[in-house]
Amino acid sequence: MLLVIVGQQKLVRSLSIEGATFMKKLINSPENVVREELEGMELAHGDRLKVSYEPFYIARKDAPVKGKVALVSGGGSGHEPMHGGYVGKGMLDAACPGHIFTSPTPDQMFEAGKAVHGGAGVLQIVKNYTGDVMNFDLAADTLREEKIQVESVLTDDDVAVENSLYTAGRRGVGLTVLMEKLLGAAAEERRSLAALKKLGDEIRASGRSMGMALTPCTVPHAGKPSFELGESEMEVGIGIHGEPGRRRVPLVPADEIVAMLMETVLKDLPFKSGESVILFVNGMGGTPLIELYIVYRKAAQIAAQHGLKIVRNLVGNYITSLEMAGCSITLLRANDELVQLWDAPVNTPALRWSI
Repeated sequence: MLLVIVGQQKLVRSLSIEGATFMKKLINSPENVVREELEGMELAHGDRLKVSYEPFYIARKDAPVKGKVALVSGGGSGHEPMHGGYVGKGMLDAACPGHIFTSPTPDQMFEAGKAVHGGAGVLQIVKNYTGDVMNFDLAADTLREEKIQVESVLTDDDVAVENSLYTAGRRGVGLTVLMEKLLGAAAEERRSLAALKKLGDEIRASGRSMGMALTPCTVPHAGKPSFELGESEMEVGIGIHGEPGRRRVPLVPADEIVAMLMETVLKDLPFKSGESVILFVNGMGGTPLIELYIVYRKAAQIAAQHGLKIVRNLVGNYITSLEMAGCSITLLRANDELVQLWDAPVNTPALRWSI
């Protein structure tokens, strides 16, 4: 590894020599990536957000909102815009960023929950990763000691593997974005903590996801790719931290890749002909929109072949894995209530509309 010092800045480079790796990133030093990201978000979106640096968390500018259940989520950094990009009216009240691909600490979650609690309780939205689950549970216990009501909703929508390097059970992936939007809208309606918990559990049971990767990603502290893929290989069933998937196979055209993902997702719930769904095609960070729309095209065709009606959709890089090239597909059963909640106004850095 080569460490170059320019002024007061350190640029980490892993040289590519006879099979070695090479890392190029727009950073100053691996140790300051998360803090400097937060500083940038605060400068860019100070009209919507306020940032705590001791400990790290991002909150709504107008928090706490009196009489509204506060939604708190979080996880390792490196998945942007999740979760900090979804803080604002119509989604999260607070988000806790850990170090890259590392769970935030219980004190972050506790301080964030206390800061945004408006008197109606706190709902934690937790992806099913061992560190996230444990630390959110610890934070919930501490909040309850402060006489704050807390409930949690888990996402475990990844159909690729049952257990993984980071989890006991299935991983929480793309459904988390949809859940944060839907529960955020319901919270704006001043629904109770118990009602939001019930709705979150229903969403959890109604959505499934699966992803794939064309390339690995490189964590700044590691300075090398999270795994190795040959030029003509792809990983099917990848996790958002670069975890291995179901299998490594030769690269095939986009339509065949989408068919692999869609058929697995469709069979898992299973989705039935005549159902309405939200279709979410997500990029893993390094995938251009031109490719994601090619993926969406085929996914929509397969959904129609199975008799599904796509009532709403989302296409873009919304839950990423640094610069990984690849995609994930999420299907969520959507009744009239969920469609109404999806259409409700939202004003966050990464998701924004008003109907």
